[in-house]
Amino acid sequence: MMDTLHDWLAQILVWIESLGYWGIIIGLGIEVIPSEIVLGYAGYLVSKGDISFLVAVICGVIGAILQQWILYAIGRYGGRPFLDKFGKYLHLKSKHIDLAEKWFDKYGTIIVFTGRFVPVMRQVVSIPAGMARMNLWRFTWLTVVASIPWSILFVWLGRSLGDKWETINEKAAPYVQPIILVAIALLVAFFLIQYLRKRGKSI
Repeated sequence: MMDTLHDWLAQILVWIESLGYWGIIIGLGIEVIPSEIVLGYAGYLVSKGDISFLVAVICGVIGAILQQWILYAIGRYGGRPFLDKFGKYLHLKSKHIDLAEKWFDKYGTIIVFTGRFVPVMRQVVSIPAGMARMNLWRFTWLTVVASIPWSILFVWLGRSLGDKWETINEKAAPYVQPIILVAIALLVAFFLIQYLRKRGKSI
């Protein structure tokens, strides 16, 4: 089973490599495999001199935007009935969608930025944003701002690791954990500011 999965992954990565920059964009846009792997592999291609670091990062951001636009559209035009019926085919679990909805209702649009750094939430947070008909330009801007450091980090790690890029998840942990903590801290700070503003108006 593991050999089959490894062969399947290898075939996808070969396909991504054959498409060059377009492979990065499409690979991230449909995210058949995790974005960390696609970006790490892109970094590996940078280390070989096949592609440019800067353009790889730009393609990483474009791919992230494409993916989040798709999820936003699903939330906006399909809504919960679509997700309940077809979500399993998109690897979108109901419990994760429920959590994303609660976070969006509680924290508002800022979660579109901070949620990008939290595992699982990174993918599903766009769905309640679409369901709430969040302004598309604001949604896109927050996605771009969050995707830039994420793309830079994993492309850089992939380039640094070279032939050992497959260990990227292990090597990324010391970097990702502080990012998650900062994102949560920003979320708490935003919520506190909103609370104090509301309290100040009520006095």
